[in-house]
Amino acid sequence: MQMNPISKLALVVLILLCSVIVSFGELDFDHCERIVKKWVDASSSSEEQHNNKDKRSLQDLLFFLHVPRTGGRTYYNCFLRKLYDNAEECPRSYDKLRFNPRKEKCKLLATHDDYSLMEMLPRDKTSVMTIVRDPVARVLSTYEFSVEVAARFLVHPNLTSAARMASRIRKKNVISTLDIWPWKYLVPWMREDLFARRDARKVKGMVIIEDDNPYDMEEMLMPLHTYLDTPTAHDIIHNGATFQIAGLTNNSHLPEAHEVRHCVQKYKSLGELVLQVAKTRLDSMLYVGLTEEHRESASLFANVVGSQVLSQVVASNLTAKNKNTKSERDTVSESGSDKSDIQNGTSEVASDKIEAKSGNMTVKTLMEIYEGCSTHLRKSQGTRRVNSLKRISPANFTTETRTRVPREVIQQIKTLNNLDVELYKYAKEIFVKEHELVSKKIIVSTSKRSIVDLQKVFGEMDDEKLWTVALMLLLFFLFFLFVHARRRRTSKVKI
Repeated sequence: MQMNPISKLALVVLILLCSVIVSFGELDFDHCERIVKKWVDASSSSEEQHNNKDKRSLQDLLFFLHVPRTGGRTYYNCFLRKLYDNAEECPRSYDKLRFNPRKEKCKLLATHDDYSLMEMLPRDKTSVMTIVRDPVARVLSTYEFSVEVAARFLVHPNLTSAARMASRIRKKNVISTLDIWPWKYLVPWMREDLFARRDARKVKGMVIIEDDNPYDMEEMLMPLHTYLDTPTAHDIIHNGATFQIAGLTNNSHLPEAHEVRHCVQKYKSLGELVLQVAKTRLDSMLYVGLTEEHRESASLFANVVGSQVLSQVVASNLTAKNKNTKSERDTVSESGSDKSDIQNGTSEVASDKIEAKSGNMTVKTLMEIYEGCSTHLRKSQGTRRVNSLKRISPANFTTETRTRVPREVIQQIKTLNNLDVELYKYAKEIFVKEHELVSKKIIVSTSKRSIVDLQKVFGEMDDEKLWTVALMLLLFFLFFLFVHARRRRTSKVKI
């Protein structure tokens, strides 16, 4: 069958158009590859320049890179705020952080901001810590928290009223969840969706919800499978841990972050380059915890980070005490007055404050404080969640309801978070190595303390007591030999 001239022309144009599209696609990939590799080279070069410090030694500034929904708030409230005074915390932690945090005596920076913040920090004097979570659990928790916080606004009659109240809170300079990344994007988005669905239910009248799966309750809230495939989720949630540790979130301080992130999202093969940078940064961190290994992670933190903060405080207190002692001697020699009593009184108040914070604190007492604090925090957070979710009842999120998420949705989460899956595996390897290393150090330290304690005990004894102890040990040894010999003789008679 012969084609007419118009059909032939159309076919030729179609072939040419396809060729142009393919060419543009190849050019676009080449462009993206260059952009990503350029960023990788710059990141690697920067890491190498500042790789001469001992990563296990706590530096002057501790940067807690808090990946959302990993349990970091518990660490912040129950560990870090017990170890650091308010005056030692960098300004506006957990806020927008568009500032230069080089405040004098600034020792702690805890934030959801990403690794790009390191560009604003003194790298050689900064230690970084983070916590990593299983990607499936992190994504589910992000969805649940977005719904929980957005549901709190349903006390208002409409979305306009809710938005007005939120802006009024901001004007009072109170740090709200809506000021913190990523919730400043996720919560308003989910809030708008919840109000839209509530308005739709009012129009329909009575709505009977038969399904008890809160992740697929379309009349009440955005279903999980819909949420996962939205542009917002792709840009902020999926592979969120990798992008945050790489410094490439939509909150990044790097001008090239947006283009690099979108190139990786468009061409999955380029993701491996970003993943390697994130792994390298995990390797260089002072501490990497795991949400799933809660108890072991807390113990590791107390022994790795907590012990060093406590040591620094003790050293600082000794220096301050020596200065005060010298000052007191100078005052007495100059005036001979009772000013020294006043100074001693002031010094006692200061020492009481230091003791209450960390003066006599040990790793063991730090863990006890953490456990009590974290238990209380979990209870209060649980109560708040229940009260929030009442507004979208019967939807409710519990450990049990997570089992109702279909397998295909779980697999969808893993596929969409392929970089985070690999990063989590790597974080587990780091955690196991560090846990074993610290466990060995604790055993050695305990053994050394036992030997020192014995030496102290024997060192305090006079010669007469030492001879008495030696004679008792000898008698005990001879008695043991005698009993052992009788048992052997008795067994031979029985045979």
